[in-house]
Amino acid sequence: MGKLQGNLTVVTGGTTGIGFATAKRFVEEGAFVFITGRRQRELDEAVKAIGSNVVGVRGDVSKLQDLDRLYETVKAKGKIDVLVANAGIGEFAPLASLTEEHFDKLFDLTVKGTLFTVQKALTLMNDGASIILIGSVASVKGTPAFGTYGATKAAVRNLVRAWTMELKDRRIRSNVLSPGPIKTPLVDQQPPEAIGRAMTKSPSPTIN
Repeated sequence: MGKLQGNLTVVTGGTTGIGFATAKRFVEEGAFVFITGRRQRELDEAVKAIGSNVVGVRGDVSKLQDLDRLYETVKAKGKIDVLVANAGIGEFAPLASLTEEHFDKLFDLTVKGTLFTVQKALTLMNDGASIILIGSVASVKGTPAFGTYGATKAAVRNLVRAWTMELKDRRIRSNVLSPGPIKTPLVDQQPPEAIGRAMTKSPSPTIN
């Protein structure tokens, strides 16, 4: 019997990278897992790869109506024991040339999306449940052209500090994991020279 037998977990951004690996391991440990993703084909492939005790719900965590639809689906199954707010994006953009679109895209998905992923889950969470946010060492270390991403992850770290106090009466634990460089599929979409700088000259960023 796995360590998470009978556990109900939600993992956002669960189709690739850290989110997929997390969902797969949780199922192996006995949990029933809901994963989200923005693209149906990748979502279907992830569900098939995990194999059992997993449901995919298509949606974008930066869109509140998608979160409402996610939790309506989860509600039919039961109460949440673990929420892994993993959905996020990292893109390189030098300060001198970054755009409002770049800023809004990163903050909408990683900060707004994370905050409302947790807020809208609260009524479905068991007392004593666990909230896990996926951060990055980029939240505390500087990397050229990666400042906006680092700022989103710094915001995520601070959300956890606040929620630790706000949710203590329900014994809901809030933690942020801040990994170092991890090669995930999204890394392959970034400029090779930027990835090289990030991976070799600085221990800061992870893109998930």
